[in-house]
Amino acid sequence: MHGRLFDSNPRANLTMATVPPIAGLDEHGATASRSHHFTLALAGNPNAGKTTLFNALTGLRAKTSNFPGTTIERKVGRVRLSDRQIIVVDLPGLYSLESTSPEEQIAAQALSGRLTEHGKADAVVLVVDATNLERNLFLVSQVLELQIPTVVALNMIDLAQRHGLKIDPARLRLELGCPVVPISARHGTGIDLLQREIERLAAPCSSPLDFLPPMPACAGCSGCQFQTRYAWTEGISSRCVTRSHETRGSRTEKIDEILTRPIIGVAAFFAVMFGVFFLIFQCARIPMDLIDGFFAHVAGFAARHLPEGLWSSLVVNGIIHGVGGILVFLPQICIMFFFLSLMEDTGYFARAAFVMDRLMRRIGLPGKAFVPLLSAHACALPAIMSTRVIEDRRDRIVTILVAPLMSCSARIPVYTMLIALLFPHSPIKAALMFTGAYAVGVTTALVMAWVFKRTILPGQSKPLVLELPPYRLPGLRNALLQMFDRASVFIRTAGTTILCISVALWFLASFPRVAPPSAAVALNAESTSLAQQGKAKEATAKRNEAETVAARDQLDRSLAGRLGHTLEPVLKPLGFDWQIGIGVITSFAAREVIVSTLGVVYGVGSNAAEEHPESLYDTLRQARRADGSAVFNTANCFSLLIFYVLAAQCLPTQAVTRRETGTWKWPLFQIAYMTGLAYMAAFLVFQVLRHFGFA
Repeated sequence: MHGRLFDSNPRANLTMATVPPIAGLDEHGATASRSHHFTLALAGNPNAGKTTLFNALTGLRAKTSNFPGTTIERKVGRVRLSDRQIIVVDLPGLYSLESTSPEEQIAAQALSGRLTEHGKADAVVLVVDATNLERNLFLVSQVLELQIPTVVALNMIDLAQRHGLKIDPARLRLELGCPVVPISARHGTGIDLLQREIERLAAPCSSPLDFLPPMPACAGCSGCQFQTRYAWTEGISSRCVTRSHETRGSRTEKIDEILTRPIIGVAAFFAVMFGVFFLIFQCARIPMDLIDGFFAHVAGFAARHLPEGLWSSLVVNGIIHGVGGILVFLPQICIMFFFLSLMEDTGYFARAAFVMDRLMRRIGLPGKAFVPLLSAHACALPAIMSTRVIEDRRDRIVTILVAPLMSCSARIPVYTMLIALLFPHSPIKAALMFTGAYAVGVTTALVMAWVFKRTILPGQSKPLVLELPPYRLPGLRNALLQMFDRASVFIRTAGTTILCISVALWFLASFPRVAPPSAAVALNAESTSLAQQGKAKEATAKRNEAETVAARDQLDRSLAGRLGHTLEPVLKPLGFDWQIGIGVITSFAAREVIVSTLGVVYGVGSNAAEEHPESLYDTLRQARRADGSAVFNTANCFSLLIFYVLAAQCLPTQAVTRRETGTWKWPLFQIAYMTGLAYMAAFLVFQVLRHFGFA
């Protein structure tokens, strides 16, 4: 048997009289450590309100990181009680210390002190769901055996009372041998009492702790090694809980009769997600425009006040435009995680996973994978981050690998440009083409998920076993804190890895430095002459034209340009020349960068390409090869379109994949398989269309 209190050896069974002093306490109950910081672990079953309590205790004084050597997330916050600094660690939810999932194993190891880099907690607050006391007591019994100073936070006590449950905290304290505090973390009820208990545990000289009551040995179990433990929890529950009337779950069951039906449930889920994504696109538009305008203003200010040269180019084009081009998606990320938190808080998220599980399991993924895949249509970055809701690591990695195949909003400028070249005067065909591009991405993602689950990550998805918590009103404060936490993680990523990627791509496009070509020098001379004649408008036009010519020549002779020339033989079977190759390379910073890059390469200018796309479209239609054939013919446009539907043209996505998987193996594989897939598809499309005379 696991655990001392249930050992088959009678001498190992501890009673109240034989329990030794708790580790870390002296014989009087005082903490042995005199350090200024005191570590408090929050543990409990999933859906017990542990994270809500964490937010109530720490507020914004928290940060998110991974447990050392793992990709499993932990939240660490600080709270000051009297003169002590309390470090609060929010552990993953677990039902038992003998669990098999990675998250629950990490939580169990953290409680038992087996994570050497993490250290053993000085005390534990066990968050217990008052509406499911008997089930929660199973974990309580195991944690008490660890002999760590423990306080039981009896959460959702108000909900239990509404369900007709009356719990006697004083009797429960006697039964468990540790402090028991009734609270409602959502409404803040009892938090002050809980803080006083925590403060008492953290005091250098605390009062003696209660001891565990005697529990029977696990002898003669028939069929289940945990039979005695379950009997113990049932006995305590029967002595401490009385039911005045039976109302629990009636409203929840009535709602679930509708929302968990196969057809109605799926339709309701699609309606909810449609509403969420409608809000993501609509509500995020204004703040995205504000962020974009802010970075444009900052870039303009820097360009005006910094001396012309490399430093100005690095700051404006490498840093400001690079980071600003990613942070513009911050509003979408905030809105998405705000609504995901609300859905989880209400209890609907569990129902959504339940109704989608049947559909998703046909391709080998769990129902919880549907939300990240759907959210990838806004941006792959928050989609990959949201895969943390998937418990099984194999399913999570497969979802991460295929999420970038969903057409994100960054692809929209590319689709718009190419479809405008294909069908400039047919909005119906353009709309069908746009829809087809999205359909290709979705279909490919599902097919690749099916392939991965049968090859590199084999195995069936685990049967969906989850708790359907009762419906309850969401906590706005908790949702805002979750949103703030996710946004902070994204901003830190943008400020580190993505910044390095942006600077590296700027370096490729800016070196080696070359002198302006004679055409640019002549245009600048004309601009100066026109300015002296008082023709300011014409002078500005000539100066802009000179800058475009110089930028095109610089890009052509840069490392990126040379790489484009080098790759031209490889890209030629797809219908791409070296100029499109430069666009493919620079768009690794962000897919939509190809639009401004082609504007520079074909002499329109990057600003004109973004502000007046019609001028770019006209120029691209007129672009000709040396033999006089059109560069952007039907076969070429279709080839480039299918390439951008499938290619991994977004290094920030790989940076987030690296963070979520904890290794560079999967992001490198992601780039390799998506690029190979895009190359083969573009090759087939171009060669078939050219064979039928569309080139």
